[in-house]
Amino acid sequence: MKYIKTQELPSLGHAEVRIIAHTPEAARAVAEALRGCFAGAEARSYPGLDGDTRLHLTVDTATPAGPDARSWLAASRTPVGTGAHSDEI
Repeated sequence: MKYIKTQELPSLGHAEVRIIAHTPEAARAVAEALRGCFAGAEARSYPGLDGDTRLHLTVDTATPAGPDARSWLAASRTPVGTGAHSDEI
């Protein structure tokens, strides 16, 4: 697995999410979906090099955003024994 350290890890129980999309609206839609599942900080948006939009946000993986989030998260967990996707190696 290729590993490139670009910054410090987020605090325990948090994850940094990077969204790259052709339009700001598409990036915001993905961020809103994540906010429906996890508590999190305000997203930071940056223009990309190729005219795309890059949106960065931190989510609290230990705190569901709403009452329905916990049941959805539990049901969507990857079964034990399945590996990474081919593009994640």
